[in-house]
Amino acid sequence: MVQVTFKNNPVTLVGPEIKVGDKAPEFTTLSTDMQEKHLSDFAGKKILISVVPSLDTGVCDAQTRRFNEEATGLGEDVVVLTISCDLPFAQKRWCGANGIENIYTLSDHRDLSFGDAYGVHMQELRLLARSIFVVDQDGKVAYVEYVPEGTDHPDYDHAIDAIKSLSK
Repeated sequence: MVQVTFKNNPVTLVGPEIKVGDKAPEFTTLSTDMQEKHLSDFAGKKILISVVPSLDTGVCDAQTRRFNEEATGLGEDVVVLTISCDLPFAQKRWCGANGIENIYTLSDHRDLSFGDAYGVHMQELRLLARSIFVVDQDGKVAYVEYVPEGTDHPDYDHAIDAIKSLSK
């Protein structure tokens, strides 16, 4: 069972713990133009899923910017998703204001489909726990990081290495 804190306070994660080798669970989120987006929309691609509590915080901002920059060098067979519970309108505004163009920003606000399927829904806060998932082109989970303290950064280098290693 994954143990996570947010601002050093324990939180309850809803959903299963995802492990390397698992089939990546399907989910339904909303794009910044209010269209449903599912994991299956990216079938056949290598996927890096960056999960943040809210784009309007320092660590989430830095995490999203970092993966947006990294996305340009990962190849056309790789997609990077950033998922939060921010409203799609707020995500669109934030991305526009910050020049985020290389990733998909998706909202799990409506029904926490992603959070519940990937075990990152922080029950007490109705936010997603900071985490990273890498899914291979066959839909299998190849890398998982549940960041133990929600205000800490993930291990960017390991996540990037994991997505790049799928190309070998």
